[in-house]
Amino acid sequence: MIVQSRKMENVPFSPIRKIFAEVDRMKKDGLDIISLGIGEPDFDTPSHITEAMAAATRGGATHYTANKGILALREAICRKLKVEDGLEYDPEEIICTVGVSEGVFVSLGSFLDPGDEVLVPDPSWVSYSHIPVMNGAVPKGYPLREENDFQIDVADLERLLTPKTKILVLLDPSNPVGSVQKKEALEKVAEFAVRNDLLVISDEIYEKIIYDGKTHISIASFPGMRERTIVLNGFAKAYAMTGWRIGYIAAPAELVAVMNRMHMYMVTHTGVQAQWGALAALEGPQDPVVEMVEEFRKRRDFVCRRIDSMEKVSCRVPGGAFYVFLNIRKTGMNAEEFTRFLLREAHVAVVPGTAFGVHGEGYVRISYAVSHENLEKAMDRMENALQSL
Repeated sequence: MIVQSRKMENVPFSPIRKIFAEVDRMKKDGLDIISLGIGEPDFDTPSHITEAMAAATRGGATHYTANKGILALREAICRKLKVEDGLEYDPEEIICTVGVSEGVFVSLGSFLDPGDEVLVPDPSWVSYSHIPVMNGAVPKGYPLREENDFQIDVADLERLLTPKTKILVLLDPSNPVGSVQKKEALEKVAEFAVRNDLLVISDEIYEKIIYDGKTHISIASFPGMRERTIVLNGFAKAYAMTGWRIGYIAAPAELVAVMNRMHMYMVTHTGVQAQWGALAALEGPQDPVVEMVEEFRKRRDFVCRRIDSMEKVSCRVPGGAFYVFLNIRKTGMNAEEFTRFLLREAHVAVVPGTAFGVHGEGYVRISYAVSHENLEKAMDRMENALQSL
């Protein structure tokens, strides 16, 4: 009998994917299910990006590239980081990855040893809790609290700190809660990281999807932070390029040297056509991004307005990304029960907050990256279902 490795024993299949497997089964049975679960823009990739990819392919861009990616793209990423984030990098300090997902795996896997501890936001994207386990390390969730507007409280980090703590993870803006960290909060986190000599992984994939005049600040820009920060970013969310699987790592050369070895053995390099598309995304017109973000803002406002009029549920208005973290505590149901209730009674699919950590109990995540028409139907169905309680 073939037995799985011990490192995989405590790594579950993604609860999010389980939900959507159930949704697919229900749809096959002829049910009209509206999915508010997946974090994917419903827009097509802007045409100038797809045209650039096609032109590159016709021009012979069908061969291996350097492990870190084509130089033109890495140079463009450096220009973007300097202009938009005030960060100076050399192209050799950039690795183009198979989405941010590979960046998460490579950045954690390259520096964790068995027994090391990682401070992870709770709730946060599922990979950050499970990839440390694959490496024999221990994820320790620091809470993001609704009453604190989901800002990081350094006092929580201090309580979790031990001599085994090696890495601190940030998601800003956050998936799943949609918060944008304030400058004062980030300053305190940076001071904590420097004082305790921690490596910081900063996931900034939603940085362009921010509302209400808020601004994104990379923690790598604070004093003492560039040398200890791995910045993860990509093209999936802001440019509607989820299926392209193209992201990047930016970090000091000595850290990149380690990560590039893992990257090389995992994937050799990311797809060449995706790289040329990503170059066009950075260097081409940014109007489609502005238009998408404005549409997301309208959808956010609509969803939050509708939730505000419903009984037994509530939410904070998110400052970024395209998620609402819905407080369902007054329903008397836990997160998984409420998720099943909505799916059964309203034919609306959401994600239980517990998929993102123990502090997600009492919440579900709603994605408003779907059409306004579907949002209207989903909110009507949800309101009707709640009235039956």
